[in-house]
Amino acid sequence: MPKFEKHIFICGNQRPQGHPRGSCDPEARGELQAKFKLTLAERGIPGTRVRANKAGCMEQCEHGPTVVVYPDAIWYGRVTPDDVGEIVESHIVGGKAVERLLLADACINAATCEHKPRRN
Repeated sequence: MPKFEKHIFICGNQRPQGHPRGSCDPEARGELQAKFKLTLAERGIPGTRVRANKAGCMEQCEHGPTVVVYPDAIWYGRVTPDDVGEIVESHIVGGKAVERLLLADACINAATCEHKPRRN
């Protein structure tokens, strides 16, 4: 089998309600992953070409729900099910990242960024 053209990782990490870092899938419903799979299928993009996988914590909790697309290394934050169609059409099909959802490089895997609470 050939390698995937794109691999979409959707954070499905769960934390207790009220946790200061938040939770990408607090109800463990896997709604974002299901929406990606459905949207890809509706668009006629087989799972052998583009894979949408649930991921564990990607350490971007303050930006969650988080999605990353490889091999492009494009990180999206605060993704909702309503954003999935736009990501698929613009990025996966059209090759253009969805600017309004992009995480700033300065925030990815950074000890501090404008979205993380200050620790005293």
